[in-house]
Amino acid sequence: MDTDRLHEPSTDGRERVVVVGLVATPPDHPARIVDLLSGELAELLSTHVDRRVRWEVRSDWGAVAPRRDAGLGALLDDVAERRETAGWDITICLTDLPLHVSRLPLVAHYSLRRRVGLVSLPALGLGQVTAAPAAVLGLVEGLAVALVDDRSRPREEGVGRLVESVAPVRRVVDDADDGEIGFVSSRITGGMRLLAGMVRANRPGRALLGLSKLVVGAFGTAAFALTTNTIWQMGAALDGPRLTLIMLLSLVGLVVWLIVAHDLWERASGETPRELARLFNAGTALTLGLATCVSYLVLFAGTVTAAALLIDPTVLSQSLGRPAGPADYAVLAWIITSLATVGGAVGSGLEDEDSVRTAAYGYHPTPTGRRDDTVQDGGPGGP
Repeated sequence: MDTDRLHEPSTDGRERVVVVGLVATPPDHPARIVDLLSGELAELLSTHVDRRVRWEVRSDWGAVAPRRDAGLGALLDDVAERRETAGWDITICLTDLPLHVSRLPLVAHYSLRRRVGLVSLPALGLGQVTAAPAAVLGLVEGLAVALVDDRSRPREEGVGRLVESVAPVRRVVDDADDGEIGFVSSRITGGMRLLAGMVRANRPGRALLGLSKLVVGAFGTAAFALTTNTIWQMGAALDGPRLTLIMLLSLVGLVVWLIVAHDLWERASGETPRELARLFNAGTALTLGLATCVSYLVLFAGTVTAAALLIDPTVLSQSLGRPAGPADYAVLAWIITSLATVGGAVGSGLEDEDSVRTAAYGYHPTPTGRRDDTVQDGGPGGP
């Protein structure tokens, strides 16, 4: 990209300053990425775009959640309005809203006319923290020419070089030739990366912590079941396929119970398009599925340890009618964990509503406050 005019001194001889604003919308997962990016973006811009410009990076919250039915153009207009209100030169919006163009996942988009860019974090997949800086740099590199001449057009290969390095994408240029370029991924692999990124943005660890009472209740059920001779014999009588089926049914039943009991299912409406509702529900189900699988493994580990400590091998051997070994303790813990998981589903109704609802991808709690802008200077002459 030709930035010769970008780094020309201003008419009064002072150093040229370019202010780049980062907007996180909603102020949840995107805000954490913005916080990490704000501290290093000025130096990255100085290194990769233009070292003779002093870059200032400022960050702010966007809306609690962008309108789901507004479309890409309305979202870009909102970001442009924020840029004008704040007096920034360039603004990049990072959002966790999954976006599509012609039913293809949108990774990034930039509008030269508005001097704004947008990155859909879920479309970056699992490596959002490492991929976001390159995507933002690529967008700023393309938008910086607008500061010189609104009629200029950046070389498309320069704009896409850094953006295309974060994910397999192809660019879509607006037929109107008004400086609108989007970067989309494929429907299948890009869709899978989008779902994985949605689960990453949804923070399964937070959902796991929200189910702490469930795990404690299920462990209490498992401890009681360990003392039941019938359960010992039942575990010995079941084969691997049936034990696997019982485990899967218990996990699926728990996920369904959580979704129904806490009303986590997103319904299509005038505000939420059908395709977006399906994505939200898939992200919620995958997040809860991952959290419940980890809970199951934790419960299994605790149960097998308790069984080894509490049940003497000779007692278990007498009940089974044969010598008991480590495999018998593992099978016993397996069946008890599955049954306790079903019992723990009922106890999940005692969970804090907000803690469980955070697993719903479309749920964004209202923030209690607004954080101050942060400013980072980079390049020669900075403070």
